[in-house]
Amino acid sequence: MQQADSRPSRRAFLGATGTVTAVGLSAGCQSSSARPDRSDTPAPTPPVSPTGRYQAGITLPQPAQRNLLAVVADLVDAKSVRPLLAELGEAIGKFTTGADARLMGLEPGDLTVTIGVGPRLVRKVDPALPGAKDLPRFSREQIAPRARGGDLLIQICADDALVVPVVAAGLLEQAGDRIRERWRQSAIRGANVRVDKGLAAPRNVFGFVDGIVGPHTKAEQERDLWLAGPAPVAHGTLAVLRRMELDLPRFAKLSVAEQEAVFGRRRASGVPLSGGTIASGPDLGAKTPDGRYLVPADSHARRAHATAVGVGLMLRRSYSIDGPAPGLLFISFQNDIRTFTNTLTRMDNSDALLDYTTTTASATFLILPGFDEQHPLGSGLFS
Repeated sequence: MQQADSRPSRRAFLGATGTVTAVGLSAGCQSSSARPDRSDTPAPTPPVSPTGRYQAGITLPQPAQRNLLAVVADLVDAKSVRPLLAELGEAIGKFTTGADARLMGLEPGDLTVTIGVGPRLVRKVDPALPGAKDLPRFSREQIAPRARGGDLLIQICADDALVVPVVAAGLLEQAGDRIRERWRQSAIRGANVRVDKGLAAPRNVFGFVDGIVGPHTKAEQERDLWLAGPAPVAHGTLAVLRRMELDLPRFAKLSVAEQEAVFGRRRASGVPLSGGTIASGPDLGAKTPDGRYLVPADSHARRAHATAVGVGLMLRRSYSIDGPAPGLLFISFQNDIRTFTNTLTRMDNSDALLDYTTTTASATFLILPGFDEQHPLGSGLFS
């Protein structure tokens, strides 16, 4: 796992580039009589518009792209936030349309860049606004000071893994010495599993389908995901980032039945232990003939269930990370921070899954409303 203040070295980047070059060279050594198999050529990835009512990279595209890089930084001078955000919005437009020369010939494909601002900046506008509160501290945290909080989130997602670091380098160059990076984390999503019509969710490194429940319909998103007001933040949302180390070796020693009891779902299918389909909500009242809950009392599916907590739904994006220890980058989007904090507080009490996690980074951000040429990124909030 990358350290809180780590940054990829030029040597590492060139090494990765060299690997790609080597693959390309070896591919060129085929016999001249060999014909390329056109059926293996992937179809062009549809682009995702960066402009509109909402920022891209939250509900669009669906399913979410395979690769993500989250960069968390501080502003050196808060007075620079308005011009900085406007410049970033312009740069995002050029990158996503392929018009920025810093792409170096790469196709942007389904690239999305999502920008959020931290509580310190929101409080300077109005302490009563959504997004003005810092996250409280929870148990099972080992977080260095530089890995807690932050002023700016840059979330970059794409199916093409090469596009992500190239766009990150361009955006950070755009920001220049106006920001100071705190931490960054690259991560990937596992193979998608079909949950329902038009809806898929990936497996995590524990082998379980992750992110099944959420505000997936437009009505649910209006109720639980998007901010309705006040005007400067309307059509934005609140994001929570939590980077976790996972005790994968200890979890792997559990039997499949024990692992399923931790999650409250079948590992192979994602179906709740109470039955139904993968899209079915768990029946928290269902019991065995001898009176035991089918979905165990300390299972993740029960402890984090929105109805049991008494909160709305959160849109969860879980990405697996590699390093000295396997891990998970958890990102949730919701229009009320209590959706997350109340859920984690309840999980803290007795969620069996948390016994295998240690949080090493944590932050929350107001994801700004969408933007276009007439309404620059962040202009409604920082006028």
